[in-house]
This record gives sequence, C-alpha cells and structure tokens, in this order.
Amino acid sequence: MAALCRGRHRWKKTNCLYVPTRNLTGKYDYDLVVIGGGSGGLACSKEAAQFGQKVAVLDYVDPTVKGKIKIWGLGGTCVNVGCIPKKLIHQAALFGTALKDAKKYGWQISEPVCHDWATMMEGVQNHVRSLNWGHRVQLQDKKVKYLNFKGSLVDEHTVKGLTKAGKEIPGAVEHGITSDDMFWLKKSPGKTLVVGASYVALECAGFLTGIGLDTTVMVRSIALRGFDQQMAGLVTDYMETYGTKFAWKCVPKRVDKLSSGALQVTWTDTQTGGEHQDTYDSVLWAVGRAPETKALGLDKLGVKLNQETGKIVLATDESTSVPNIYALGDIGEGRPELTPTAIKAGKLLARRLAGQSAELMNYDNVPTTVFTPLEYGCVGLSEEEAEKRHGKDNIEVYHAFYKPLEFTVAERDASQCYIKVVCKRFGDQTILGLHFTGPNAGEVMQGFAMGFQCGATYSHLSQTVGIHPTCAEEVVKVNITKHSGLDATVTGC
Repeated sequence: MAALCRGRHRWKKTNCLYVPTRNLTGKYDYDLVVIGGGSGGLACSKEAAQFGQKVAVLDYVDPTVKGKIKIWGLGGTCVNVGCIPKKLIHQAALFGTALKDAKKYGWQISEPVCHDWATMMEGVQNHVRSLNWGHRVQLQDKKVKYLNFKGSLVDEHTVKGLTKAGKEIPGAVEHGITSDDMFWLKKSPGKTLVVGASYVALECAGFLTGIGLDTTVMVRSIALRGFDQQMAGLVTDYMETYGTKFAWKCVPKRVDKLSSGALQVTWTDTQTGGEHQDTYDSVLWAVGRAPETKALGLDKLGVKLNQETGKIVLATDESTSVPNIYALGDIGEGRPELTPTAIKAGKLLARRLAGQSAELMNYDNVPTTVFTPLEYGCVGLSEEEAEKRHGKDNIEVYHAFYKPLEFTVAERDASQCYIKVVCKRFGDQTILGLHFTGPNAGEVMQGFAMGFQCGATYSHLSQTVGIHPTCAEEVVKVNITKHSGLDATVTGC
C-alpha cells in the first residue's frame, strides 16, 4: 500500500507514501518520499532512483495487538506476514501429505511421524529476515534513503515522520490472534478456530490442518467472496475431506479465557438461531485488513476516500482527487490486493512521473492463486461475472474433471480437481476466464495468463500441444461444454 505526493516528481503511495519536502531555501529535500516499505513502495522508490530522482522511504509498523510482532522489517505484508511465510508453511503441510503418499510409492517410513512447529518457524523467520536485509541493501545500493519513521502528510509537498513512539466482539482483542501473529508464533497454536473465509483464512486453516492440528473455519456467509463460487465450493469440499472442519452460517458472539487457559468461543448459528460453544487453544481472526489511511493525514488535504472501505479513490493513472498526489497498492479502491500488481504499478508510476513512459497499469486479467491444500489458480472473469457482463446465453463454459497422475498410485481422491474455461459463445470464442484446481496451480496459471494479454481464444487453446503427462495439458484438452450436459470426467491418459 502506498501513497505518493508529487512536486517536481514527488509522489505519494498507499502503504507507501512519496512526498517531497521543502527546506527553508524553498528547495525540496527529496524528489520523492515514500511512506510504506511494502512491495509497491519499494518497487516505485528503486525505479525512481534509477532515473536520477532523490528518494527517501519511510517505513514503520505498529506492533500487533498481541505483541507477537514487535518490529517488521522492510518488505511489507507480503514479505513479513503474507505471501512468503504463507507459501513456506503451505509447503510444510504439503510435505505431510507427501509422506502419506510416499508409503504407497514404496517408501518405508517409521511411525509415528510428527511435525515440530518451532523448527519450521525458525527456518521461515530466518528466510524472512534475509529478505528484510536484502531490501535494505538494495535501497542502499540505489542510494535511496531509508528512515524507520511513521510518515504522514502535512501538505502536498511535506511529509512528517515520527519515531517509534467497527463492532467489537467481547474477548476478540484480548484472546485472539491475527494472521500477522500466526506467522511469528514461537509455539504451535494447537487446536485453532479460524474466523473468516477469505483466501487468507482458508490458506491458514489448510496449512494448520496439514501439519496435524485440529482446525475449524467459521464462515458467516460464503467462502472466497469475489472468486468463482463453483471453484470456491470445490476448494472447501476438498478441505473438508482433508480434515478441516467448517461451521457454516455461524457468527462468533464472545471469547472467554477459562482458568485452564483454553479459549471458550460462543457463536450463533444464523440459520437456526441456536447458540453453541467449544474450546480452542487459539482463535485466529482472518476477516480482512483495513487500509491505513486515517493516519496519513489525507483528510487535511481533501483526498477523496471511499467512505465504506476507507480506501483512496483513484483514476487510471493512480492519481487522487488532489492534484500532485498519487496512490497505489492495496490502499487504492478497486485495486487487486496482490504483490505483483503493486510492484508493476509502482514501477510504471515511477516511469511516468520521471517522464520516461506514458504506459498505464492494466488491472484486467491479473492471475492469482489461493494456496489451499488443493490449490486454486485463476485469471480473468468468474463464471458469475461473465454471465453478468455478457449474459448467460452468450457465454460458453468448457470444463473437465481430471485426475492428476500423482494421485493414482497414492489412491488420493481427485473429485475436486477441475478445470473451467469461460469463453464468449459466438464468434472467435475469446477466453474470458480460466480456472484450475489441482497441484501447482500457480505454476500452471502463470503460463496461461500470458495468453490473456494476447487475446487468447478457445481455438488458440485447442490448437496448443500439451506437455505429457502433466496437469496443465488437461487445460488445452478441454472440449466438453456445460451447455452439452455431457459428462466432463476425463478418461484415459
């Protein structure tokens, strides 16, 4: 998230703020000041420095409520409490499944096999710290000034830096943790209740289950809001067979700490109105992140915000309602909350402000992957959104249920391994959306995502020769449509 303020190429970036400051002689101390050392802010600052701009980065994060994280290093959410630690712990969970599969493949493994949380977290945290240090070195090499200050805007050309200095559920703050805390726990969280059904919630619940912990997900409404809901259902169905429990249509009411140290959670089933209780070792709140816009001083400058979300309203060039102030990353209204988009947008903004390019960030057809036990990768429109934009009768959905070769000897259930290609029904059948659940979904989707930038059609897809034997080849082989009503299960190899 970065907020940028420009004055002779001064910027402001959400979660990352670039604002030029002026000294008593009337000159600016910096061409660009970045508030927030996350992915977008760092990318923007380094790119600007390459064009000869004098740049400073202000980055400071308050400790979490539970105090598990006292100081973040450079890199923002992705490096410290997001993509990086999440993917590494997801990998640890996949090893647990691989150990079970290995027996079917002839490996003799002594029982019992157990997981050591402390060993895993030491490795994960050491890697995160190495990335923190790497970012500092990169800033130094590019002559970008790093300041461990909390920044805010005084006016459109001045930044102030300070040194370290909704409805609430009873017991939530005192006894709960967030995903920020989860990635820095020294001890296993034990039996865990995950409140929320976002991709972060499901990813956390998935890897906790995978390393052998009793895990329940409490879902107020639907899982993976904003994603294709058929695919979301496959993800949660697989998780249930994997061992994750779900409390559907339930809302937490209170959390009490018992004398034993256990956390007693009381919740309401919204369908029956009944009240229920259970005890857990940890309660993980994964109900979304709020943008840090209040502390930036945007109200004083008149920067327009979405009053419901608190995010900054932006034009296509990342500009705000106030001339000279720009924002990018998670803090921008309607922007994908994804590291690669923030990095790309940050670099492009730096180039435009330096007069090196006029290229705008293309936020359409951004690929992403949910790293649940059965991974889900997608690019483009969901089936629901395609119907909304083009009409149900004007789209064609090619689909297939397939079985990864790796699952066969291991005798693993592949009921939720599925591919869906959403196309325009007539004409050249332009592909509108591509969805895939299965092993290595991110690796599969990254390659196909490029086709969307080239206007890929179903004909292009069907003319592509697959690599055998892979899961990805099943994408280019899809030929059964939903309209046909035929069985979409792949048979043979």
